[in-house]
Amino acid sequence: MHFTEEHELFRESLKDFLQKEVVPHIEKWEKTGEIERFIWKKFGDMGYFGIAYPEKYGGMDLDLFYTVIFLEELQKIDSGGFAAAMWAHAYLAMTHVNKEGDHKIKEKYLKTSISGEKIGCLCISEPFGGSDVAGMRTTAVREGDFYVINGSKTFITNGVYSDYLVVAAKTDPSVKNKGISIFIMDRDTPGISATKLDKLGWRASDTGEIAFDNVKIPVENLMGEEGKGFSYIMQHFALERLIMGVNAHARTEYAINYVIKYMAEREAFGQTINKFQALRHTVADMVSELEMCKEFNYSVAKRLDDGQYVVKEASMSKLLSTKIADEAIYKCLQLLGGYGYMEEYPIARLFRDSRLGPIGGGTSEILKEVIAKIVIDKKEYKPAT
Repeated sequence: MHFTEEHELFRESLKDFLQKEVVPHIEKWEKTGEIERFIWKKFGDMGYFGIAYPEKYGGMDLDLFYTVIFLEELQKIDSGGFAAAMWAHAYLAMTHVNKEGDHKIKEKYLKTSISGEKIGCLCISEPFGGSDVAGMRTTAVREGDFYVINGSKTFITNGVYSDYLVVAAKTDPSVKNKGISIFIMDRDTPGISATKLDKLGWRASDTGEIAFDNVKIPVENLMGEEGKGFSYIMQHFALERLIMGVNAHARTEYAINYVIKYMAEREAFGQTINKFQALRHTVADMVSELEMCKEFNYSVAKRLDDGQYVVKEASMSKLLSTKIADEAIYKCLQLLGGYGYMEEYPIARLFRDSRLGPIGGGTSEILKEVIAKIVIDKKEYKPAT
């Protein structure tokens, strides 16, 4: 219904690229926690970072289902950290650059992001804030032709090795969410420092805590209008949450397919274990939930691609898809028995990597409240104007 022959050709090409260029290096990157720069350039050369962006800046301006394919296939090489590094660059940092950046900023940052020469990160979450975006404490004070940034951010994907940062900061702390603005700055700007965080999963990606100590940037580094940052963030959260929903259904599919193959080969009591009814029915339950998630997520993707404002639906996508992924991958590990607990089998890493799903990009608890406000309180979330 949603994927044309061109989409499927793109999927096959991407699969082949990932197997040849990425998979041989995954174990190394999982151990070092640093993805080598050459692969970013290869992604850029192949056009993968430009899928959704204007041709004017080197992109391909393709429909959202190419992005869906990009996300799905990244989940099937058993490194949630590598996948996160790629999509956080391409759809968190670059989305803000594309939507709020002026021509000069796009020439400098969007073009080089599409080519893979520059890596970006999006800095919103704070040590004392987390999901409370409006409660952020990082400030940006105007001093003549400059802003001076002070504060800190945490849980930032690509937060250590990226070349530039898209940063949310309070330009007017007195008006809470209406006082937030968005800025872009180079990594080597004096006063920026980063500390790498040690995580349960997503080991290949560099997640950082970033400090801003009197960081001085020109006023032209403001993206969009001053004070409109909260609206921009909320607007783009719909895409981020759908991305995490798609990621969740894709890793669920990867886990189930792996388990089905394993069950067809593993023998117990004189027969392969895919003949035991209890195990077969577990798979039937998982596949049914997976297909429901996929169809819903594809529907939301179509609506978002058509320009609809899908805050409610994207929140539902992330809430349920990540929950179902965690439950399914837990069951998949159980179906592998002792081998599921072994690092040489992919489910152990997948189990750890998947657990971030209900936390990152807005916790499940926050999403439930967003949905409740829409369906019970009749709250309307409006696009930034």
